[in-house]
Formats: sequence, C-alpha cells, structure tokens
Amino acid sequence: MTPEEKTIRQGRMHYCPVCGHSIAQRLIGEVMDELGIRTRTIGTAPVGCAVLLYDYFNCDIIECPHGRIPAVATGIKRMQPEKIVFTYGGDGDLLSIGLAETIHCANRGENITMFFINNAVYGMTGGQMAPTTLIGQKTITTPEGRIAATTGAPLRICEMLKTLVRPVYIERVAVHDAHHVERTRQAIRKAFLNQINGNGFSFVEILSMCPTYWRMGGKDACQFVGNEMMSYFPIEKFRDASE
Repeated sequence: MTPEEKTIRQGRMHYCPVCGHSIAQRLIGEVMDELGIRTRTIGTAPVGCAVLLYDYFNCDIIECPHGRIPAVATGIKRMQPEKIVFTYGGDGDLLSIGLAETIHCANRGENITMFFINNAVYGMTGGQMAPTTLIGQKTITTPEGRIAATTGAPLRICEMLKTLVRPVYIERVAVHDAHHVERTRQAIRKAFLNQINGNGFSFVEILSMCPTYWRMGGKDACQFVGNEMMSYFPIEKFRDASE
C-alpha cells in the first residue's frame, strides 16, 4: 500500500440499494483519508452484513468470529498500540452474542474506535428479530410484531455505555438524510481523533436503513429511521470528554 491510495476501493458494494452500510463505510474511509491514517489502521470485521469489509477497505482488515470483534480489537491494540484500530459491527453482532465483549471493552476504556450499525434487524441471515428491533416491528421471527412481554424492550446501548466510567466518547447518529450524514461524518472523525490522541474508548452508533428486511421502499425506509427509530433511539451526544 502507498500513502496516496484511497481507503475505499473502487467498485460496487454488495449491499442492497438504500442500505446504510455503504454510506457508513464510505464515510469511515473518507475520514481515514482526511486524517492520513490509512496505512497504520487495522479494522476488525464481523460475521454479518459487513463480512466482506476487506473487499472495500484498502487497509488491513481482520475477520473475526461472530460477536468477538471487541475482543480481537483489544488484542491488536495492546500488541500494537501505535496502530489505529477500529471495529465495525451490527446489532446482531455487537448487542447479541457480542454484548459482553462490547460492554467489557468499553468498561476497560480500551483506546479503540467502535462503529455500531443499528438497523433493527438481522440483515445477513434473513431478517430475524435483533436486540434493537422496535416494539411492534414485524420480522420473520416476530410476524405479529415484537412484543415486550415475551422478548423484552429494544436495547439502547449508548444509554447503557453512558453508565460506565471509562468511555470518553459516545454518540448516536444516522445516515437517512444529508444533514445526518454530515453529522455522522463529524462523529466518525471525533472518534478517530480520540484514539489518535490517546484519549480512550470511543463508540459511535449509526442508525441505518434495511429496506429489504423491513419490506419497504427506499424512501419509506429513510422515513422509518427519521420517524420511528429516532423516536426510540434519539440522536444525541451522550459523552464527549474532550469537550
């Protein structure tokens, strides 16, 4: 790799039209280019919608077991503290099988950058209910809609992490319109800068569209994020120790 190369490789991504993953990944790559950190960055990819992350990022990417990207990222950063290490995972990955790893990584205050894509559904495996599926939301495993009495309420991970002492930066953003895309870019930048400056653990939750498994058109999916998801998952900067 040479310094002048771009982080995001040219070519078509495999994501469905209007899926927020492609937007989020391009923003991450563009910020890495702006900060000039590509050649010293290592990403960790999950088993999920982002399983092919290494096809799109022109930097080192390590494929991890499902739910274990925080643990793998911790090991990388401790062995090579001069590297910039980020994780990229979804709700099924980081909040289901990987919830313990996510919380303990944050509780230790590991100096890594974690990006969490919240699309309220298991996207890769067929549209099952995820920890973030909204009450009443229909999935293939909740055909009548999610019911709190039997499956609990959707997890609000930013609010949970806010109760911990060590995280330095926690923010929830979205990618359903231009205004929120720009705010997401700034959050990604802040999260990387915190790691560059040695401040500690940064967590950015990104509300994302999944029109395929929401059974919606693109416009309706974007409106679902802005109206339904943001009502339960408010866009907010929960902590910024650098301020």
